[in-house]
Amino acid sequence: MNEELTRRIRAKAIELGFSKVGIARVSSLNEEGNHLLEWLHRGYQASMEWMQNNAEKRVDVRKVLPNARSVVSVALNYYTEYQHSETQETGKISRYAWGDDYHVVLADRLEKFLSEIRSMQPGLGGKVYVDTGPMMDKVWAARAGLGWQGKHTNLITKEFGSWVFLGEIILDVELEFDEPISDACGTCTACIDACPTHAIVEPYVLDSTRCISYLTIEHRGPIMADLAKSFHGWIYGCDICQDVCPWNRFQQPTPEQAFRPRPWNEAPNLKEVESLTKEEFDQRFRRSPIKRTKREGLIRNVKAVSENSMNPS
Repeated sequence: MNEELTRRIRAKAIELGFSKVGIARVSSLNEEGNHLLEWLHRGYQASMEWMQNNAEKRVDVRKVLPNARSVVSVALNYYTEYQHSETQETGKISRYAWGDDYHVVLADRLEKFLSEIRSMQPGLGGKVYVDTGPMMDKVWAARAGLGWQGKHTNLITKEFGSWVFLGEIILDVELEFDEPISDACGTCTACIDACPTHAIVEPYVLDSTRCISYLTIEHRGPIMADLAKSFHGWIYGCDICQDVCPWNRFQQPTPEQAFRPRPWNEAPNLKEVESLTKEEFDQRFRRSPIKRTKREGLIRNVKAVSENSMNPS
C-alpha cells in the first residue's frame, strides 16, 4: 500500500474544500446488492427504472474501472443557517436545492481532484461519480468511514449530520483504507415517526412511491390526492426526516457560497411560481437542481400544495 500517496490524497481533498474524505478497499458489494435486489423486487424504486439497470456494475465497480483497487469517497457540507417557513401563500423547497446544482459543483471539484491525483502518480486510472451512473454512493461512503446510513437511508456524519453531498473517485491503485464506523441511530425512530406519508416503511427501507421527495422531483404525471394532502407545503423535495434527526444538531453552516439560497427559493410564493413562463422558469432555475422536475412538474406540485392548503384534510 502507498502510504505517502494516501497522505497526499487526503490532504489534497481537504485543500480543495471537501468536508470529509475516506478511502475504501474495492470488493464486491454482495450483501448490499442483495438488499438492493429485494428493494427493487418490492417495487420501491417506483418509476426510477435506472435503479435496476447495470446491477452488475452497482455491485462490483471493477465492471466500471478494470483493476480498480480503491474508492475515495468525499462529503461536502451544504447546510445553510436559513430556515423554512410555512404559510398558505408560500411553499417549501428542500435545502439541498436552494442554491446551485450540486452535481455540477461537486463534479467540477472531483475532476480537479482526480487531475491532482494523476499529477502525483502519472498513468493512474480513475473515474469520477457524483450521484450518477451505477454507483452506490452511500454504501461506499459508509465503507470509507464517512458515516453510516440512517434509518431514513441518508448518510449521517458525526460532524455535519446528514447535510452532505457525496461523490467518489474510483482508482486503480491500492491505498491505505479507512474502517467503517458503527451505526449510531440506536433505538431512535424520529425520522420514521415524522414522515407524513409513511414512506419509511421499516428502518433503513424507503418506499419511493410514498416519498414526498420522489413525488415532487422524479415522478411524472398526477399525484394521488391522499398523498398530496400530506405535503405540508413541500413543492420540491422534502427535509422532514432530516430536520427531526438528532444528529443534525451538529450541523455547521457551509462555507460554500454556491449552496446559499437564491432569494426566491427560501419561501417561494405559490402564485408567482405557478405563473412562471417557460423562459422565466429556465432563467430562474439555471444551474439549479430544480430544473430536473421541469416547469410542468413544479407547477403540478404547486397546485397540489395550494389545493390542499385551501382544503386541508
